[in-house]
Amino acid sequence: MAYIDQFFQVLIEAGASDLHLAVNRPPKVRRHGEIVPIREEPLTMEETAYMLSEISGPARWEKFEACGDLDFAYEMDAHSRFRCNFLKQASGYGAVFRLIPTKIMTLDQLGIPPIVKEVANVRGGIILVTGPTGSGKSTTLAALIDHINSTFTKHIITVEEPIEFVHNNKKSVITQREVPEHSISFAAGLKAALREDTDIVLVGEMRDLETIALALTAAETGLLVFGTLHTNNARKTVDRLIDVFPSDQQAQVRTMLSSSLRGVVAQLLMKKTPEAGGGRIAVNEILIGNSAVSAIIREGATQKLQDVIVAGKGQGMQFMDDAIWEQMLKGVVSPHEAYMKAIDKARFRLYLPEEEKALGDSSGGVA
Repeated sequence: MAYIDQFFQVLIEAGASDLHLAVNRPPKVRRHGEIVPIREEPLTMEETAYMLSEISGPARWEKFEACGDLDFAYEMDAHSRFRCNFLKQASGYGAVFRLIPTKIMTLDQLGIPPIVKEVANVRGGIILVTGPTGSGKSTTLAALIDHINSTFTKHIITVEEPIEFVHNNKKSVITQREVPEHSISFAAGLKAALREDTDIVLVGEMRDLETIALALTAAETGLLVFGTLHTNNARKTVDRLIDVFPSDQQAQVRTMLSSSLRGVVAQLLMKKTPEAGGGRIAVNEILIGNSAVSAIIREGATQKLQDVIVAGKGQGMQFMDDAIWEQMLKGVVSPHEAYMKAIDKARFRLYLPEEEKALGDSSGGVA
């Protein structure tokens, strides 16, 4: 048993999602969005170095010492796997660990709208799962891949940093590659996938021009490409994909994206009320690619996407504020939580308690 496993055991027993370690600070966990200490005594440099180097091994530790950052996955036992990020910071070593469930939840269990299954069944194009850090994008993508793996006979390649959810072959064949262990970069892994009899490729993070360009090209050639972006809604997602390119290439990129975009699933995690059982719930904005969406992207008029989403409710589309509104009316989330996460805050402000309205006005919330 590794020394750090005692902290992981506390995290699991507490129902927490992340462990935060930093020299001269007490170890803390994130539970239902809140970060709380799990002991009073701060970590020493020696204790932190010992526990981090023990699970990374000599080669990775040497790389971390040289670079100051390190990402990998650690398996404590058959039921507990963690995504690890080591970092150097002002007081010394630090690390953040995310618990990765070994059992992949289904889309139904996650509460993802059923239309997402239908979008994932298309033969080619690009589907994006977006949201801020910690919004459950990886969990939703894993459920999507597992749905395809259980339903179709495909070759699925994932390119991740690090590999998080481990997929076993069901009806499909799944090849999981880790950056930089198995491929030097996301772009290199994606380029190689074009020559590996691939039907579906998952790109763990589309964060640079080369990766995004290759993803669009792969989608045009008939592959179904899944990717993630750190954007909060469909319009920002489309804008981000186009804006990463130089201005003289953006018209061509809009044309490529207009023909290949099959859907955007934007996701936020919201705190549930105590009456609803506590914990957190995912809410989604869903954009389905159709002729109207294609025309808007080609024209560069992405401000019209919200109208298409609202009007497309019958096709399974869903606007983020409408999804938040529904959860608030059902009492699953509080008016304050809804206000803080909503885009159109005026719509939710009237439902705030009087003592919170002034605070809401001054804070501006989080869009």
